[in-house]
Amino acid sequence: MTVGSRVVVIDNGGGLLKAGFGGDNDPIAVVPNCMAKPPGGNANSKKWLVADQLQAEDVDVTGMTLKRPIDRGYLINTEVQKEVWERVLRNLLQVEPTSSSLLLVEPLFNPPALQHATDELVFEEFGFNSLCVADGPSLVHLYEASRQPMLFRAQCSLVVDCGFSFTHASPVLQNFTLNYGVRRMDLGGKALTNYLKELVSYRSLNVMDETLLIDDAKEKLCFVSLDVPGDLHLARLSFKDNPFRCSYILPDGITYKKGFVKDMNEALRYRSLALDEEAKRKEHSMDINKSEDRKKPELSQNEFVLTNERFLVPEMFFHPIDLGINQAGLAECIVRAVQACHPYLQPVLFESIILTGGSTLFPRFTERLERELRPLVPDNYKVKITRQEDPILGVWRGGSILASTPDYESMCITKSEYEEMGSARCRRRFFH
Repeated sequence: MTVGSRVVVIDNGGGLLKAGFGGDNDPIAVVPNCMAKPPGGNANSKKWLVADQLQAEDVDVTGMTLKRPIDRGYLINTEVQKEVWERVLRNLLQVEPTSSSLLLVEPLFNPPALQHATDELVFEEFGFNSLCVADGPSLVHLYEASRQPMLFRAQCSLVVDCGFSFTHASPVLQNFTLNYGVRRMDLGGKALTNYLKELVSYRSLNVMDETLLIDDAKEKLCFVSLDVPGDLHLARLSFKDNPFRCSYILPDGITYKKGFVKDMNEALRYRSLALDEEAKRKEHSMDINKSEDRKKPELSQNEFVLTNERFLVPEMFFHPIDLGINQAGLAECIVRAVQACHPYLQPVLFESIILTGGSTLFPRFTERLERELRPLVPDNYKVKITRQEDPILGVWRGGSILASTPDYESMCITKSEYEEMGSARCRRRFFH
């Protein structure tokens, strides 16, 4: 295959877009899938920043207005998506769509109207010569099965994708997602960021317009608690003894234009807490002088402090009902997905759980999920949970492998077929 006819692989996520060429180990571009406009009324504010422009060192993301092409997991704004793809394809990949094929990762259960809008964007706006559509879980399974064939001899796995917009538990058999077994939680990275924004705005300073900054703080500072009541007790300690307390500095637009953690060593103190030390602190915390507890350190105008928020935000995945969200937790979601499958598959699925998606990067996520899941699974079944080496790139790497297989061309619909038969008939090729 010549360079001019290479397969472009795009994992069109709600938060990050991953794009590169089939056969490569890593994508060339991992960029925000959005456009942003700086605040204020000056001339420069009229220009929208697109994709990788938001990652530039000299860009201050404070108070930016965001436009996202994807809402609740589905592509609903093709105009914004066109701008993002244009930037990625022309500037970052430097590829000519008219002489390239596109492998596009689409969300599960994408409505026909949105499939049609996507096809129009691919063939009519960009003029790709062919299109192959795949879903995330099957690509994750494909990548893991190729990387660790001995672990997936049964060709069966349960892919848990904790993404930007929602979380799916999807049974996969022989590289096909069993749609009847898929279970969904309407919780993802976006909901966690919004919850953290509300907590900080209520307790410290108003950051409701600082989506990108709070997203960064969440990724750097949040973690999953293995003992929530105990950690809540520890979080009541005075600021010097509190192992969870840390500060996040907001950009001032002059000295620094990106937010950052004030003291990373302070932020990581919770990891070094021994169990016996925690027990001592819990006993000791009740005897702490009340006046000392009320003491607050001096804070500058451009920083906020996090304590129990650090583990209460990811707790949404495990007990959303505690936060007023009427949904089952992640462990129950997994059990329901497995129980929807044939009884012969169930023990194999519990033994082959793969975690993917950016939200699984929280420290202790895997260990906590295993603790929540084990009591819900029959005693004679094994539970094995594997987090992907890089959960953010896992889906894209599976697409890269698929695009380099000999059968890839036979899976595609060409532009001429699309023009002759239309979107609805062409899409039947992707049904299984």
